Amino acid sequence: MQLIPVSIIVPCFNEQATIRLLLDAIYQQTYPRAVLEVIIVDGMSTDRTREEVTAFQREHPDLPIKIIANLDRIIPAGVNLGIDTAEGEILIRLDGHAVPVRGYVERCVQDLEAGLGDNVGGVWDIRPARSGAIASGIAIAASHPLGVGDAHYRYTSHSQAVDTVPFFAFHRGLINRIGKYDESLLTNEDYEFNVRIRQSGGTVWLDPDIRSTYYARSTLDALARQYWRYGFWKGRMLLRYPRTIRWRQALPPAFIASIIGLSLLSLWIPLARLFLVAIILVYVAVLSIAGVWESYKKKQLPLLITLPLAIVTMHLSWGIALWWSLIKFITAKT
Repeated sequence: MQLIPVSIIVPCFNEQATIRLLLDAIYQQTYPRAVLEVIIVDGMSTDRTREEVTAFQREHPDLPIKIIANLDRIIPAGVNLGIDTAEGEILIRLDGHAVPVRGYVERCVQDLEAGLGDNVGGVWDIRPARSGAIASGIAIAASHPLGVGDAHYRYTSHSQAVDTVPFFAFHRGLINRIGKYDESLLTNEDYEFNVRIRQSGGTVWLDPDIRSTYYARSTLDALARQYWRYGFWKGRMLLRYPRTIRWRQALPPAFIASIIGLSLLSLWIPLARLFLVAIILVYVAVLSIAGVWESYKKKQLPLLITLPLAIVTMHLSWGIALWWSLIKFITAKT
């Protein structure tokens, strides 16, 4: 069987802590290195990311690695630079925070060749980036249904067609059909790319055997900034593709709107106060139950507090940012 050349594209910025883990995992892939290449698209890192990659190149000359500069310093521009540079027939988009399992590339190629999807990806095994109660709570929240809803790539064990997958693989010819990444979106760029695949009649396929370890943010302020970006740019994407909204994405802004609306109404309508208190109590109760359950399962008492805190941070950051994105757009047009 003729082997298909594969290019792995990795946009990154300041990933000195994890880039070596990624490169080691790529080097250990079951897919032959003779038909692999790695393209590191560096967004002008200010740490030792480039030095780590260069050292790896010297130690592993049998794995072709290219380092190119992403002067725009945004992910979609980085992916597009990688696409332009890549020589492979199959392109795989990975991340400096991720560590793929040994059969990752081989399984991606098999699924594409079997025609399961135009774009194939898998499941994140989310782990804390460092030790500590907060980091553990964030990692669990990032794969908990209360935190991410029906985002199947965070926890499912079933192969299926989905709306999006992270760190995916596709044939180069797909670019000719739907175009490259949208560089006007600073976040949600993968989701938007998958929207265009589905709108063109294509399939986005999730295979749980395609797995990678993803290291979550380790502090609540870093988590808040991450989900603020997600929410803000999701708002901008919804202005273009309003029908792509999923219930998991609608609930946080709906919760924010209900709290604000009922708070205002409660100034004049006593019944609104009862609804406001009821919503808050139910929300707190559900998160508390989740914290108790995960604390019991994981035998980690701090999860009683840290898991609900992480989920609240995700919901509030996402929901407020989405509304702020829409408000900014509307006021800019008036």
